[in-house]
Amino acid sequence: MASTTKIMTALLLCEEEDLSQEITVTAEMLRVEGSSMGLKAGDTVSYRDLLFGMLLSSGNDAANVTAYALAGSLDAFAERMNAKAKALGLENTHFVTPSGLDADGHDTTAADLACLARFALQNEEFAKAAKTRSITLTFGTSPEKRTLVNHNKLLKISDETIGVKTGFTKLAGRCLVSAAKRHGKYVVAVTLHDPDDWSDHQSLWEYGFEAIKSVEYTPLNAPYGVPVVGGISECVGVYIAPYTVYTDHPEKIYAAIELPYFLYAPVNREEAIGKITYFVEEQEIGSVPIYPTVSVAASQKRLGFWDRMKQYLARLCAGFGEI
Repeated sequence: MASTTKIMTALLLCEEEDLSQEITVTAEMLRVEGSSMGLKAGDTVSYRDLLFGMLLSSGNDAANVTAYALAGSLDAFAERMNAKAKALGLENTHFVTPSGLDADGHDTTAADLACLARFALQNEEFAKAAKTRSITLTFGTSPEKRTLVNHNKLLKISDETIGVKTGFTKLAGRCLVSAAKRHGKYVVAVTLHDPDDWSDHQSLWEYGFEAIKSVEYTPLNAPYGVPVVGGISECVGVYIAPYTVYTDHPEKIYAAIELPYFLYAPVNREEAIGKITYFVEEQEIGSVPIYPTVSVAASQKRLGFWDRMKQYLARLCAGFGEI
């Protein structure tokens, strides 16, 4: 998988609490060939700089330094990479190098890389770096400005591109993991050993987006009301507008509705009384507040015994929360 390996290396780096912390580069850390962000022994560089060095310049030096910084050695870091792969369910992936240079047993599948990219893009720092076209950083023994340019040409070809990582070795060929966003939905494409990857990925995006259907989902098909205590009306209706969901699995859409057992008057139609959260399978895709259809003023009449008893029981039940 060549330098698409750096998706995992960068992800583990992004999961560190403080990317502003710095490390001093040693000669041992730089014993790696291939692409580079320009690090030299004695340089001081931040974790965030290493992140951009990996995802833009595809720096093997940045990947090696990251491995030493996080785990103390390349072998120890490979163990961390494989532990993370196992945790993510990547059953056909095994890491040996942090950079992606060819090694016996260093391999994966396109499907596993797609799952890895999908997870990595949920990390804010990773996603920000993956879609950065170029950046000027300041690092080094005598700090100087360096401009790094992203190798992912799709960032220039399409504004829908949001990442992710290129890769190449003679053995692996041209490897590419890409992602695009349209109408709030994401597609991830992966090709391995593909000489026409830029064009193929744009075609794969179209295939993916066409598979995502626009569904108007309405969780309540009948009128629904919430009892009102002490109001001029005993109940107030709620309105839940259809929600647009983009998915290739419309049968797996469901909603969780949160509404109180009852309301105390007055009720203001401009104030939310609940919330509805939408899911596709187990993934939350959005939530919207629920408003009453009308306002309900408080009643001015003197309450009788049974009305007072209803209010007492309603207050008693209030401690049982919401549904």
